[in-house]
Amino acid sequence: MADDKEGVHGHEEGKWERWQKERTFVRALKGVYGEVYKQLLSQPRVYKSKDWKWKGGPRLYGRKIINPQSVEVTQMIEAHLDVYAPGSFGQKHGHMNSAVFYILDGKGYDVHDEVRYDWEAGDVCIVENACVHRHYNADPAKPARVLVMKAKPLFLFAHMIYQKVVEYPSKDPMPGFENFKPED
Repeated sequence: MADDKEGVHGHEEGKWERWQKERTFVRALKGVYGEVYKQLLSQPRVYKSKDWKWKGGPRLYGRKIINPQSVEVTQMIEAHLDVYAPGSFGQKHGHMNSAVFYILDGKGYDVHDEVRYDWEAGDVCIVENACVHRHYNADPAKPARVLVMKAKPLFLFAHMIYQKVVEYPSKDPMPGFENFKPED
């Protein structure tokens, strides 16, 4: 590390909470084959998103529902819900894994390597591997809700670990939406 203020791969210590806590990216898969097989088959096939709390804010909230840390049914894919406050945007970042965004509600756009892609409810937006990107809610009055699906755990397991935040999300709420919280 360059100095005491830098964390892993240049992320500043204490800058963003989610980068500072321990997470499970791939679980151990060991045991007698028959027992492991039965355990995997016994996992639920339906997960209620309301069982997870919203995290983040004040401009971007998320529910990280399917990942190796939260459920045992899979460890190769990840799925989470994100809600962007009206007129807001998330962090500018890049990662090796591609991502699929299904737009549930709202309208907005992404900027991938300085190219703008507009989207609205019902669209699917693909974030290609290794591009620097940011997601924007273009509606100044309504939130945007997206379902994000990606194979991030698989990429990490294959040591394709590059992920970098170029610009952290704002800690300030959008003017006029100081008390914004996602609805269930």
